[in-house]
Amino acid sequence: MDLTASNAKVVEWPEKLQCLFWPQVNGLPVRYRVLYGGRGGAKSWGIARALVILAAKRPLRILCAREFQNSIRDSVHKVLSDQIDLLGLTGFYQIEQARIFCPSTGSEFSFEGIRNNVTKIKSYEGVDICWVEEANKVTKSSWEVLIPTIRKENSEIWASFNPELESDDTYVRFVLQPPKNAIVQKISWRDNPWFPQVLKQEMLDLKARDRDTYLHVWEGECRKSLEGAVYAEELRDCAEEGRITAVQHHASSVVNLYLDLGRSDSTSIIFEQYVGMQRRIIDFYENRLKGLDHYIHILRSRRGSTGELYDYGTCWLPHDARAKTLGSKKSIEEQMREAGFTVRIVPKLSKIDGIIAARSIFPTCWFDASRCEKGLLHALRHYHYAENPTTETLSNEPVHDWSSHAADAFRYMAIASSDGGSDGRTRKVAGALKKQSGLLGAIQGLGESLGWMG
Repeated sequence: MDLTASNAKVVEWPEKLQCLFWPQVNGLPVRYRVLYGGRGGAKSWGIARALVILAAKRPLRILCAREFQNSIRDSVHKVLSDQIDLLGLTGFYQIEQARIFCPSTGSEFSFEGIRNNVTKIKSYEGVDICWVEEANKVTKSSWEVLIPTIRKENSEIWASFNPELESDDTYVRFVLQPPKNAIVQKISWRDNPWFPQVLKQEMLDLKARDRDTYLHVWEGECRKSLEGAVYAEELRDCAEEGRITAVQHHASSVVNLYLDLGRSDSTSIIFEQYVGMQRRIIDFYENRLKGLDHYIHILRSRRGSTGELYDYGTCWLPHDARAKTLGSKKSIEEQMREAGFTVRIVPKLSKIDGIIAARSIFPTCWFDASRCEKGLLHALRHYHYAENPTTETLSNEPVHDWSSHAADAFRYMAIASSDGGSDGRTRKVAGALKKQSGLLGAIQGLGESLGWMG
């Protein structure tokens, strides 16, 4: 294909983006191309432009993936379309609603979310390049699904992201412990020769006002904790006190369940044992768009760290579980009882009191690092308050995103404690809430949320 015969324009590249075309690294064929850093470095812009050019020259099957994609608007479809237009290549591409196709070469761009489309992702064949945008949000389990799927000879995985926490799996996997066949390039606004003046002034204003935030937003440095993280201090204490570790399942103790149910999004399940004075969170499970039968099967087949099936105590459900479902004309509560579970409904509690309750139980919590790190702990670290863009203060609501479901299940576990556990012990969280009532004024400015299907 002769691009010079078209309306294609002369393409300029920032020096640090030229690595997108290098054939080798450390004497090995490139498997991973990773661009990370702060705002304004043109990472997504550069990758989109490179892929559009490559796909116009030779047949490529390109999968554009991210951790979550609820609709095509969540994807990189628009940035690719914009680059096709800017490069003068609209005559070579057919831009459809859910894919982009180049008839002359047969190249095709498709768009998928990873977390909730595991079966579909595994079915992909013949992918030449997989571009993972916002890769900082991709969990360990999602990488373990995606990487073996991209298995065509000489296939590549490209990733772009602004780092969040140093403990995020993507940062550890590609920045702290990069594979030998990976090109890993940190990019900032300094590397973008077209960096606009209006953004430069915003950057300088932030630098003068809040240097730590400036370093994260514009220089691509990791946060010590996520901005506005609801449970930042509590999780730090857990880590410093060694309460995120290997936590064994005790076959002699019942396992209590705490569920956050989602009809159109994720359902999260926390598995907990109360041993001595320790609340041991031994397991966690989350999935999306599955029927109740799926979760009942998971619960019945779930085994502990030493291989024994769990002996369940109480299954705690949110109050919405009393509502009748359209398919069965029975409530989730009724269906769980019929499946043989001892069911109780989590008491209603105000939004603020719910988060106070969750904070109050952290000192007794021990988390199994292996089974909880990539799901529950990852979500709790990222569960954060929204920022008001006008006042640059934290709003009174946590952001409702992928982390909300696991965080809600954890909150229900805390609320259930005030009603007594299945082992007959009363944790007296209600008393703790009363003692902490003086915090309400301070916490009001940060905000809380208590929902279970949103």
